[in-house]
Amino acid sequence: MEFFKFSVVLVSFFFAISSWAGESFVVKDIRVEGIQRTEAGTVFSYLPVKVGDIFDEAKATEAIKALYATGFFKDVRIKTEKGVLIVEVDERPAIAEITINGAKEFEKDKLLEGLKQAGISESRIFSRSLLERAELELKRQYITRGKYAVKITTTTTPLERNRVGINFDINEGRTARIKRINFVGNEKFKDNELRGILVLRKPDLLSWFTKNDQYSKQKLAADLETLRSYYLDRGYLEFNIESTQVSITPDLRDIYITINVTEGSQYTVSDVKVAGDLIIPEEEIRKLILIKSGEVFAREKLTESIKLITDRLGDDGYAFANINAAPELDYEKRQAAFTFFVDPGRKVYIRHINISGNDRTRDEVIRREFRQMEGAWHSTTKINLSKQRVDRLAFFNKVDVETPAVPNKTDQVDLNIKVEERPTGSIMFGAGYSDRQGLILNGSISQNNIFGTGNFFSLDVNTGAINKTYAASFTNPYFTINGVSLGFDVYKRDVDTRPLRAFGEFKTETLGAGVRVGIPIAENDIVSLGLAAENTKLGIFDKSPPRYKDFVDDFGTTTNNFPLTLSWARDRRDSAIWTTSGTTHRLFGEVSIPGGDLNYYKVSYHQKWFYPITDWLTLMLNGEFGYGDGYTGKSLPFFKNFFAGGNNSVRGYDLNSLGPRDEVIPTGTPGINSRLFAVGASKRVVGNIELMFPVPFLKEDRSFRFSLFLDGGTTFNKFHELNNLVRYSAGIALTWVSPMGPLKVSIAEPLNDIPADNLQRFQFMFGQQF
Repeated sequence: MEFFKFSVVLVSFFFAISSWAGESFVVKDIRVEGIQRTEAGTVFSYLPVKVGDIFDEAKATEAIKALYATGFFKDVRIKTEKGVLIVEVDERPAIAEITINGAKEFEKDKLLEGLKQAGISESRIFSRSLLERAELELKRQYITRGKYAVKITTTTTPLERNRVGINFDINEGRTARIKRINFVGNEKFKDNELRGILVLRKPDLLSWFTKNDQYSKQKLAADLETLRSYYLDRGYLEFNIESTQVSITPDLRDIYITINVTEGSQYTVSDVKVAGDLIIPEEEIRKLILIKSGEVFAREKLTESIKLITDRLGDDGYAFANINAAPELDYEKRQAAFTFFVDPGRKVYIRHINISGNDRTRDEVIRREFRQMEGAWHSTTKINLSKQRVDRLAFFNKVDVETPAVPNKTDQVDLNIKVEERPTGSIMFGAGYSDRQGLILNGSISQNNIFGTGNFFSLDVNTGAINKTYAASFTNPYFTINGVSLGFDVYKRDVDTRPLRAFGEFKTETLGAGVRVGIPIAENDIVSLGLAAENTKLGIFDKSPPRYKDFVDDFGTTTNNFPLTLSWARDRRDSAIWTTSGTTHRLFGEVSIPGGDLNYYKVSYHQKWFYPITDWLTLMLNGEFGYGDGYTGKSLPFFKNFFAGGNNSVRGYDLNSLGPRDEVIPTGTPGINSRLFAVGASKRVVGNIELMFPVPFLKEDRSFRFSLFLDGGTTFNKFHELNNLVRYSAGIALTWVSPMGPLKVSIAEPLNDIPADNLQRFQFMFGQQF
């Protein structure tokens, strides 16, 4: 085919040369004939001859080559007439339109972009060879998705003004699935055990999400490395993958994979030595080596040991340390001795810290989170900590850190941090709907990173049947250069529980103002102190529980309170938006100080633990406990009770419906129209287990997340009540961190409910709670 194309071009070229065969002459004028779309000036610009030049056979050859090289013409001829040079061209057609029919696996815009990269797009010059190449590229894209039976029919339609239309008819066919994975040569481990560690597998319940039943070379290569690591982590140092065969059935529907292996023998570690330039004590290095004499060899431990030693040297400025673990194998005893050769390299320091991608956020907001300083020795621990602190600001979707070497310098590196900003503020006026509060009118202005300073400011107006909030808040997280924060709050919060069918009826109107100070006491720990003044008006109703009425009888309908709060928080998460590992702890205390009408205290503890099971699967454990009481002979105010039930505690049960209940007899006649209402309690316990994973087709979007959960908890006054009051539920949830606040949707099934419980299997919450 290529020889044929070359022959055609060669014949055309000689024919064009033969169109002019004469003696040299001086060009008096140049005329271009045959052009329809191409401007004459374009042709002139490519011609190597101008009016007044001497034209000869060499010039003719050069001119024809130049015009052919443009790709605009499929034929070029040169003639002369009384000193006039005549250039006759036959233009290639232009692509007027491209249509794609039958594409379902890919979006049409993405296919068009792929065609454009292959040289086929509207307004470009049409080329049959480029069209064939584009068709092959389309087939390749479908094959990567397992569409081996795809058929692409390409037709070109001539249009007016020397243009063509291109139509791609795509019959995607059925996706080929992996039918079976076979192993040959394995004796130590069964086929099913080895299949279980691979990503590629036969279709199962999650195949629609993982696509792991679709073969690709990249996935197979990764699986072969996983298989190799599996054996090496269990001491099989001589393990080898001899070959792999991938076959597909004639109907292009089923794929069979065969992996041939040689297992070898299992080795144990006989000795571990350390050698080289030991700039840190050998005893300290040995503590970082995880493989021990007498144990079965595990490559995972060997790799982790090298990383730990490298990071340790990196903390002392040796950013380019090289650690090599050389094995000495005893084939008869099936033992391996390892010598860790340490080459620290040159000690380097950070020349510059360069920040990019922060179009809104000021440099100083990012720099003040860094623990690695310019001009200081390189420290791996400080660099990793700096990255985590920037990520925990929640201002950025992505934070990447690099340490490239400074050109022509052996003792310097730069620290480059690249961020991808996310929306941190919102202006919202509108209406919403809550499954418990009905229509909610709301308006808010909030900014977590106001003017790029890192300060937080918000104005909120939220109207609902249960909660009404009018609040203003400001926080400066770096009121001092040492990270002491200062915040102010002014608020009016109204609560009316009458729409809650399972909750005791009361109404409060609270007007308050407060000041907050946060003091960092360690790298990840902060202690906060707050003082507020509140005036609360109470309202009770005919259906209010007796204890509510008794409280009003004792304290009246208006109370003043001065709550002093003290809290300790520790945050060791790797990210505030997309958490995969780490922990959070929060110990919170609140006490009413003298001068007010109330005498009470409350203490609560809240802990979360995140563990990455795989790259996309994260386990989260949550535990909460709260305790409250009154002092100087006074009780805990009922509106300061702990509550449980709903989207933030035990899903599947109505909001604040769990715990002790009071019987309410609104008519005053015992046994007639009486109802049980939840009233909260002085103690609360909640536990949650969640398995979190990304939303299908949105794995790269860190704002969406699915989870499977198991919840349990309740409120109680006496510990012996706990067994009877605690409730459990299980279900699935979706979280979306939207610019206007988090949206949480859950479907839960209560596991040990009783007839008196108020259930709510579908729940959602939008925005922040106040």
